Amino acid sequence: MRKISFTGRPELTTTAEQPVPGPGQLLIRIELTGVGLGLVRMINAGNGVDGGEIAGTVVAAGPDLAEWTGKRVCGLVFEGAFAEYALAVPQLLTEIPAGVDAADALALARGGLIAQGLVRTARVAAGESVLITGAASGVGHLAVQAAKARGASRVVAVVGNSGKAEFLRDCGADTVVTYDEPWGDPVDVVLDGVGGDLVQRGVDALAAQGRLLAFSAGGGAVDANSLLAGLKTVTGFSMGMLSRTCGDLLEAWRAELWELLAAGRIRPRTTVLPLEEIEAAIEIVASRRNLGRVAVRIA
Repeated sequence: MRKISFTGRPELTTTAEQPVPGPGQLLIRIELTGVGLGLVRMINAGNGVDGGEIAGTVVAAGPDLAEWTGKRVCGLVFEGAFAEYALAVPQLLTEIPAGVDAADALALARGGLIAQGLVRTARVAAGESVLITGAASGVGHLAVQAAKARGASRVVAVVGNSGKAEFLRDCGADTVVTYDEPWGDPVDVVLDGVGGDLVQRGVDALAAQGRLLAFSAGGGAVDANSLLAGLKTVTGFSMGMLSRTCGDLLEAWRAELWELLAAGRIRPRTTVLPLEEIEAAIEIVASRRNLGRVAVRIA
């Protein structure tokens, strides 16, 4: 079985044994595995990497889960994400609807769910304006589309490189600006996927009674006084907390995503490289050159 090991540089091996599912487990033959900032951060920190987001097919199941065999699924695995086969639990998987491409499913499984959750939690309404930082990322480019699908009249995409403008306009952004440029007129909603100093700048970009959702691991601070006069609000968004406490809500958002995909109102963009080019995939993400999602093809 082929497998990538992350002990120092990513190393491809062919000696790993194929796992066997026990009670409560599924064996997935992985087709695609996502490459994101979380992976880059763990590599830079010198930590071992084994889990991740995958799309594939259930090829075997524990004795209590035989009905899963043969289903195409996407979701999270804790071990073997960069191997041909990995063990998974049903609670972290969702079945891919018939006719949906594996790359689209991978992009929507988590990134799309975050994007849909953001616009829902922010209560984006028809006619409102939305500003999104980190807009060309796997989550960001889907948030642009999700906001438009909710009826946003103006979506401002903020990025680090003006070369991403054409990509984002194709995703539906009305305006594309860089972090160094003025962001234009005040907006009703800010979705901040970057953190740091941009959290306060996002608050300053809000119109009266505007809402900012912070979903980045980048931290940041807000001057409470900057919220008072305009009745502005800042809300933290955690998919981990929602998955533990609001499973039915996530299922509803996921169903909406599949419907939007089928209607062509959301179109994920994914760059897929072969497993042998894992280092190139990591470099694209680390240098922030990705346009949408990045993945490697395992099978």
